[in-house]
Amino acid sequence: MREFFVEADGGSRGNPGPAGYGAVVGDAATGETLAEAAEYIGVATNNVAEYRGLLAGLRTAHALDPTARVHVRMDSKLVVEQMSGRWKIKHPDMKPLAAEARTVFPADQVTYEWIPRDRNKHADRLANEAMDAGAKGEQWSPGTSRAALGTRPAPTEPPLPEPSGPPGDAVAGAAKARAALATGRAAAPAKPLAAPAEDDVEAEAVRAVEADAARAAEAEAGRVAEADVPGAAEAGTTPVAEADVARAAGTGAARTAEADAARAAAEEARAADADAAHTGVADEARTGVAGPVGEAGTRAAGVRAARTVATPAPSTPGWSAAPDLGAPATLVLLRHGETPLTPQKRFSGSGGTDPSLSDVGREQAQRVATALARRGTIQAVVASPLARTRETAGIVAARLGLRVTIDDGLRETDFGAWEGLTFGEVRERHPEDLNAWLADPEAHPTGGGESFTETAARVEAARHRLVAAYAGRTVLLVTHVTPIKTFVRLALGAPPEALFRMELSAASLSAVAYYADGNASVRLFNDTSHLRT
Repeated sequence: MREFFVEADGGSRGNPGPAGYGAVVGDAATGETLAEAAEYIGVATNNVAEYRGLLAGLRTAHALDPTARVHVRMDSKLVVEQMSGRWKIKHPDMKPLAAEARTVFPADQVTYEWIPRDRNKHADRLANEAMDAGAKGEQWSPGTSRAALGTRPAPTEPPLPEPSGPPGDAVAGAAKARAALATGRAAAPAKPLAAPAEDDVEAEAVRAVEADAARAAEAEAGRVAEADVPGAAEAGTTPVAEADVARAAGTGAARTAEADAARAAAEEARAADADAAHTGVADEARTGVAGPVGEAGTRAAGVRAARTVATPAPSTPGWSAAPDLGAPATLVLLRHGETPLTPQKRFSGSGGTDPSLSDVGREQAQRVATALARRGTIQAVVASPLARTRETAGIVAARLGLRVTIDDGLRETDFGAWEGLTFGEVRERHPEDLNAWLADPEAHPTGGGESFTETAARVEAARHRLVAAYAGRTVLLVTHVTPIKTFVRLALGAPPEALFRMELSAASLSAVAYYADGNASVRLFNDTSHLRT
């Protein structure tokens, strides 16, 4: 099972004010960034923007691998505690976002950890890029992003050997986690808090929380530094990963490491609680939310997560020497919006009148654009050359801040003399040709149109080009019924007659992921949920 980390953040310039979020998905074993997401979301509060960032990060991870385990790291104490189930959620703007976030992955696949702000720089910069773009009336574009620059220090140790075994091998990932823990981490000091912009009662609540947090963290540090109980970390009271490593190496420095870890935990706990006081505790005081304050076990949670990763997964027959295939090329397949011919169920291929979208079709395209912008995973847009697909792609691309590339391989089948006719009209006028076409993928429509075999060859050639061009990335292909069904059929290894057994609605979304070894995974088909919101 693959292991991802998600780092997410959100911000509001005014609270509420112009807001945006950023999210990063990476490989937990290597630390490699696999995908980024960011979006300007209009006027919102800090907390809402943070939840939107979390939701985007989880959705991005799910698009990469819905079976993966995900470890979420955020510098929002509020979000981490609420999503972990330790604090209640009463704010009406955050409850639905939290509920939606819990539906992306099963609960046992996701863990949460609070981290200091300076360990969340990548997501923070993405959020600020999104807000900067919004101030210009634009949307964030991955092509111009500089968020990743300088966010991760260059390694000072020799690189670890690459893991052997299947993708997401737990034993190899655990080795890297233990090596990272052995190096230790310097705690980040708490940032000075700006003066609270709330009334005097809330300001007093913030000061009380800060004082309690500091006292609790110092007391915890004193208890841990004096203790020498090897099982304390398992009980969640002592973050002693460094001490465990020291004992395993026989260095004799276990007690020193424990004391250093305790002091680091106290510093991080102070930072966490100061952040909670500043960004959410005072707000939540109004709604009666209660939660742990001054908790020094946040690093212990990270240690426990690393130990969970270190537990070897059951071996899978035949995978012992499988390579790590990396991130797939993910083709998100969007059928264009309605045209005037769509509700009438008329043949409308590449040899007809080339109709544009109807008003309903343009509204559908706008809804798709909103849904895809919310997900934040699309990195490029490619369209068929026909008018209805170019118009749909243009609406979506404008919302995503991307440009549209045209690929002739994505055009619809040429239906010859059947263009503009209903199925019943074709059966009435050309019954023998229709029966042959339904029975044989090499048969042509009346008048010399294109056979399904010819369409499949053209679509397969386009697939090869696109998978090579967008390896490891997610690209939106705006195309038609027959090409989308052909992509899915080829991915499943299904026979040509499978085309007649698929229903594909206007403005629906499907998705196929292609891996480096040539294998494919159908991840979505005929999704129209975005049209019902």
